[in-house]
Amino acid sequence: MIWSAAGNFSLQLIGFVVGVQLARILSPDDYGLVGMLTIFTAIAGCMIDSGMGNALVRKPDRTEVDCSTVYYFSIVTALLMYAVLFVAAPYIADFYDQPALCDLTRVLCLTLVIGPLAGVHGTKLYIDMQFKKSSAISVASALVSGVVGIVCAYMGCGVWALVYMQLASSILRVLLTWLVVRWVPLRVFSRQSFRELFGFGSKLLASAILDTTYNNIRPLLIGKVYSGADLGYYTRANQYASLPATTATGLMSSVTYPLLCKLQHDDDILREKYRLLIRLSAFVVFPLLMGLAAVAESCIVVLITEKWLPCVLLLQILCFALMWYPVQALNLNLLQVKGRSDLFLKLEVIKKIIGVTMLVITVPVSVTAMCYGAVVTSLLCLGVNTYYTGKLIQVGFIRQMGDLLPIFLLSLVMGAGVWTLVTFLPLSPALQLAVGIPAGALIYVVGATLFRMPELTEACQLIRNNLRKA
Repeated sequence: MIWSAAGNFSLQLIGFVVGVQLARILSPDDYGLVGMLTIFTAIAGCMIDSGMGNALVRKPDRTEVDCSTVYYFSIVTALLMYAVLFVAAPYIADFYDQPALCDLTRVLCLTLVIGPLAGVHGTKLYIDMQFKKSSAISVASALVSGVVGIVCAYMGCGVWALVYMQLASSILRVLLTWLVVRWVPLRVFSRQSFRELFGFGSKLLASAILDTTYNNIRPLLIGKVYSGADLGYYTRANQYASLPATTATGLMSSVTYPLLCKLQHDDDILREKYRLLIRLSAFVVFPLLMGLAAVAESCIVVLITEKWLPCVLLLQILCFALMWYPVQALNLNLLQVKGRSDLFLKLEVIKKIIGVTMLVITVPVSVTAMCYGAVVTSLLCLGVNTYYTGKLIQVGFIRQMGDLLPIFLLSLVMGAGVWTLVTFLPLSPALQLAVGIPAGALIYVVGATLFRMPELTEACQLIRNNLRKA
């Protein structure tokens, strides 16, 4: 947990600092161009993985033949996906009426071919829970590629700075993973192994494609219906709002998935650990997002200047939508642990129907309306997600909301207090942040102490135990 947390924190810090520097140099239109390609690269990435990585992790009696089969499958699929996108590049450019997207697509999508060269190597680190090595690889790749991106931006490369940065990151990650994991695939591809792994992974693949398409359909529609600048504002707001949620979720998932897989047959222990994970993730993520919504305007002005002010309201709204993301992710994670990829797929279909319906209603109105729709969708999908969790281990919607309600109320009070403070204090944006952030932390910790919230004790105990082990 300590190594994974350190790696995630370092990775997010580097990404945040690099993103701030690039946003100061580049324009919203530059970010909008790259954002237009996200849906295509993301879906291709799902096809390349095909859920085989998770299937390999979950299989208790995995062999070298299994690993080699997954390795060759991912490389061949990556080459096919790149060929498709290479041919489709002119049509993507015509769809958005952006001629520059043709060359951008063909160069950026090279990352799809590079990544799988060390895909199984990375999975082996994950299986063995070697988070120290995995974190070191990620941090080193992010640091060096971030420098590449900033240098290119200062040299006037414009949107290509973002492309070169992603290419550098993919190449470095592969090289470093090869150095750490000295694994060489066998010269064999087993049809039996493929059928077994793909039988489980195919349902996850379908779920991943649905989820990826849905998560990226907003940028697609904004880029098509509105403008590149509007997409740039949305992308930046979504990135900042996603930062706390995805960081905490990534940490929890990476550490707990292989661990919970070992507990999958003991429902009592699984239930206890699962509820603890949900409370701890909410205890961290809820106040971070409420605090970010409270200081959003000051934060944007200080970090990336006034040219990005139109994204402030979008950021505040998306904070309320993404605060439930860790809870939903852990609910879905449990279905994988229990081997119910069929239910995983079924839930994804239901949730995407809800989301698409909301998009149909809000897209013609405005980008802001789409963000409000995301909040409503998030709450509706939370109810759907918790249904089968209740069936499998008796931790349904009512019990989960009972666990989370005190944390939500305290976070809401803290956010309201910070917003009132920074709004009515006649201070510069930098001073508002300097006052608002410590005040929010103080309100939250004091409130948790006064109300004797067990999550505070559990979090402190977890940190102490892991520090002793470290």
